[in-house]
Amino acid sequence: MKRLCLSILLTCLVQLLTAQNKKPAIAFASDTQEPMWIETLWLKSDHNLQATKMIFENVDSLRPKAFFILGDVVSLGKSKKAWKNIDRYIGQAVKDSIPIYATLGNHEVMFNAKKGILNFKKRFTAYNPLGYVEVIDSVAVILLNSNFAEMSALEIDRQNKWYSNELDSLDNDNAIKLTIVGCHHSPYTNSTIVKPSADVRQNFVPPFIKSKKAILFLSGHSHNFESFKVQGKYFLVIGGGGGLHQPLRANNAQMHDLTEDYKPAFHYLEVKRAGNTLNVLSRKLSPDFKGFSDGYFLQITK
Repeated sequence: MKRLCLSILLTCLVQLLTAQNKKPAIAFASDTQEPMWIETLWLKSDHNLQATKMIFENVDSLRPKAFFILGDVVSLGKSKKAWKNIDRYIGQAVKDSIPIYATLGNHEVMFNAKKGILNFKKRFTAYNPLGYVEVIDSVAVILLNSNFAEMSALEIDRQNKWYSNELDSLDNDNAIKLTIVGCHHSPYTNSTIVKPSADVRQNFVPPFIKSKKAILFLSGHSHNFESFKVQGKYFLVIGGGGGLHQPLRANNAQMHDLTEDYKPAFHYLEVKRAGNTLNVLSRKLSPDFKGFSDGYFLQITK
């Protein structure tokens, strides 16, 4: 009898794990841009183009329900040449029925914002410069434009109002279980190359903290993996899509990185929902470029 009960228990456990593995996955990456030559004057390159190619291929093999890129998709948005490799990766994803969504980074608007945004919107037709939302497996993903220096006061105000109203609407929508917010510039980072964005902290963080269902804030710009917990909520920096790796300041009280010992040069996120919990897994590329393995894992419950 005991053996029968144990067998039944093991069978149920296997079925539970199998069901979880079959749950729809959502992939996230940031800063997939090819390094610019001027950046290599002070940052070390490391087969960056190969890393980006491998990330797209590994995400493609995952067959996620959607793939989100948090800006700096390419090195120079206005340049047709800069889009050559990314267009090939996007094309493969389209063939494999994987929708790709993105938001603007600073490299998309560099030197000629109008032309850069035009090229960007040709690839990501769902994009809205004042914010937009996509829903996958009852998880709402809000993408925001954090290029505040390129926006007018009116545009900033319109996005803030839309964002706040959208969070309220999602909180009151029974079909939505959880919400993820994403933008390019990180509100918190220890990077020595880019500063934490005071504009993001002022405009995007308070509504995120206030929201009942918003439990994960994702960003890039800092070419690192970093994790911060502020007022009980998680902020992950996932800028390991292929850009030049950036050095970090020592951990400190103001910017206390929870993943001080997890610093892969190249990585992306795989996210799955289980009820009111998000299972967040960082997939890291090995230093010898032989393949990906599971890295940092985080469970976040509403």
